[in-house]
Amino acid sequence: MTTKPRLCMAHPQLTFLPDPPWDPDAMLQIRHIARAIVTLDAYFQYYRRRDDVLVSGQGYLCRRPGEARRSPYPDLMVAIGVPISPEAIAREGNGYTISEIGQPPDFVMEVASRTTARQDYERKPAQYAALGVPEYWRFDYSGRGLYPTPLAGERLVDGEYRPIEVTRDAAGVLQGYSEALQLELHVVSLQLRFYDPVAEMYVQDMMDAWEYPDDAEARSAINLTYAAAALSERDARIAAEARANAERDARIAAEERIRQLEAEAPKGPTPDP
Repeated sequence: MTTKPRLCMAHPQLTFLPDPPWDPDAMLQIRHIARAIVTLDAYFQYYRRRDDVLVSGQGYLCRRPGEARRSPYPDLMVAIGVPISPEAIAREGNGYTISEIGQPPDFVMEVASRTTARQDYERKPAQYAALGVPEYWRFDYSGRGLYPTPLAGERLVDGEYRPIEVTRDAAGVLQGYSEALQLELHVVSLQLRFYDPVAEMYVQDMMDAWEYPDDAEARSAINLTYAAAALSERDARIAAEARANAERDARIAAEERIRQLEAEAPKGPTPDP
């Protein structure tokens, strides 16, 4: 039975989308998807101090509400600078409708599944490119080669995806840089981790809390590193704004001086008719 879309009362522009079908591998995927969602949600809220970032997953991503059941439902989705409360989008929209929110998400990721793996790297790139998603990533935790490589990313250039460079270091860690997130994605022992190149450390996640449950010194060092990085980012933003304001003031002063000179310039003789 098809459920008729309903509009949300708090945000009438949001249509409540249907639930996507259940994936047979969902119980294997969920720990990796949940870990990534919780990690990135905390990162943007508490480190980047952003309340306009939606971190979600496993809901339909469509251009218009009526296209939901023909659209993909990424395992992980990040939309930065959304004009509607991220909580409202997740709760009242039950997915992501580009025409209603006004912009596509900035980042999507699929986590490998035996039933959808081939679609993820053969068919879905064209779908996400058509939806205007700037970055599309794939992660395979299985160790069984469900994807050609455990980590792959693509960036949208002139309407088509171009591969993002993914390298392997001496320890065997795969890594690639996401411009959308401003983070590196690493695969460490078949686990997806997010590395902050500014703070020069991994973004804290649930496993870190278990690894250092009673180590106050370690937690303090991590928190101080993030605080210093946040201050550095804030100072850089303030400096950039100051430069932009100074350039604007100089331009306005120059334009005003030109107008004064033009007004003071002697008028030439009026040509004979």
